[in-house]
Amino acid sequence: MDDLPTLAAAARAAAVGGPGSAVDRLVAGLAALGALIFAQRVRLLVAHRVEDTAGLVAAEAAVTAVDEDRAELRLSVKERDDFFSTYFVSTWSPQVVRLAARLRLTPTGVTVISVLFALAAAVLFGVGGRPALVGGAVLLYLGFVLDCVDGQLARYTRHFSAWGGWLDTMADRAKEYLVYAGLGFGVSHAGLGNGWALAIAAMTLQTVRHMTDTWYGVLHDEAARRPRAAAGASGGIGDRLNAASTRVQADTGSLSYWLKRTVVFPIGERWALIALTVALFNPLVSLVAVLVWGVLAFAYTGALRTLRARWMWVPVLDTVDATLHRDDGPLARRLPVVRPMGPLTLAVIAALGPAVLLVAALWSDTPDGLRWAVPVALLVLLAGGLGAGAAHNGPLDWLVPAALRAAEYLFAIAVGVVGGAPGWLIFAYVFVLTVHHYDLTARLEKRQTAPPLHAATLGWDGRSVLLTLVAIAGIVSIGMATLGAYLLVVFVASVVLAWFVRPARSARASAAPVGAGGAVPR
Repeated sequence: MDDLPTLAAAARAAAVGGPGSAVDRLVAGLAALGALIFAQRVRLLVAHRVEDTAGLVAAEAAVTAVDEDRAELRLSVKERDDFFSTYFVSTWSPQVVRLAARLRLTPTGVTVISVLFALAAAVLFGVGGRPALVGGAVLLYLGFVLDCVDGQLARYTRHFSAWGGWLDTMADRAKEYLVYAGLGFGVSHAGLGNGWALAIAAMTLQTVRHMTDTWYGVLHDEAARRPRAAAGASGGIGDRLNAASTRVQADTGSLSYWLKRTVVFPIGERWALIALTVALFNPLVSLVAVLVWGVLAFAYTGALRTLRARWMWVPVLDTVDATLHRDDGPLARRLPVVRPMGPLTLAVIAALGPAVLLVAALWSDTPDGLRWAVPVALLVLLAGGLGAGAAHNGPLDWLVPAALRAAEYLFAIAVGVVGGAPGWLIFAYVFVLTVHHYDLTARLEKRQTAPPLHAATLGWDGRSVLLTLVAIAGIVSIGMATLGAYLLVVFVASVVLAWFVRPARSARASAAPVGAGGAVPR
């Protein structure tokens, strides 16, 4: 929509006439006006530039020969997907898409069914026993198939909506973390170890990874919008890595292409790994495998993206509401700014205090004796707020939101361990935090405004202060359960307001007659 005035200007210029065809003049005009132009492969459909009668006849014949329904069904599958999705899902999921369309299922309905499959798998993982574990693995695989089908159905039926896209993003994470909860309970129930600790670690790692994925994606898109010189390109290793990545991505189907797409541990590979390891071994092996591969993938992508980001040098957080996506509360927004250190350095420091407290609590035989250290860790955590008002224009400041997420999660986990809260409660509290933060990232990807009740979530700083108070009072379990329930209610109310109440009001307002209610529009 933002490029429509540019398109209109280029079309007017092309209509005047000149060398070449009108299409050539239009594309040249768009390029001259600075529009970002991408080439899109036609794939199974037909596109010809007709210049004479013979060409027109040939083009009409080619169009007539296309089975449109079959072509649209195949085109509903992503052209470039991950290895597991490409060879173990998309080879037969179009048939499920056709069946879902005949049954008049909506993409949202398919998303809900996939959540139910994942929930059933999580329950079976918790029950344990070989039949339950194998059955859960099968349900998990089928749930992932349906997770792919909802998007394919949307493309096949042309039923797109902002609500459906948001729900799909949120459901993906909720399903995965419900499975982690089932695996964690299964480990503890079978006496194989502290399953909840592993589940919390897997959820925290994956969320922080996703935060870096989102912000690096914003960085990459913003760099593509800017001329090369404006992005601060200076060659070097970042330039070579960028060129190498482009070559690998262009060589579709090659070994290097699939290795690059698989090593980053995308969702299809994660679900496949969980299904295989839990069916062949047990939930403990599954969680450990997820953690090991996740850590290696995080280290690999983090190192390469850091080098490439220094090459791009784009101040990403200057293009969006940094306060919103940092999830700052009233305290962080009022802290003084320490400019020489930079917001990323301060965010990393903020994570160190909770990390040290968590390690000390895990190693201590009497973690309750570390209650005095919680306020100290809070003070270190609040260092992250000292960069809230600073310009986020460093080459690595796209890592700030992820660092703050890690800081808050580590602090909450440490307070829970010190206060003797049960593992399931700590998991549930961090899960609610991740839902809140995924809502922010989903809105970032759609460039939407803040959730209606965002201020009521108190910010990472306000929530951490409340946890400190309940730790001092010795009621961590009660306080964590109460705060988690409050945040969940706020989230649900915010979703209802954002996606149902406000659109309904807007629809009624647009349908109201002019001057209704005695008001004179101006």
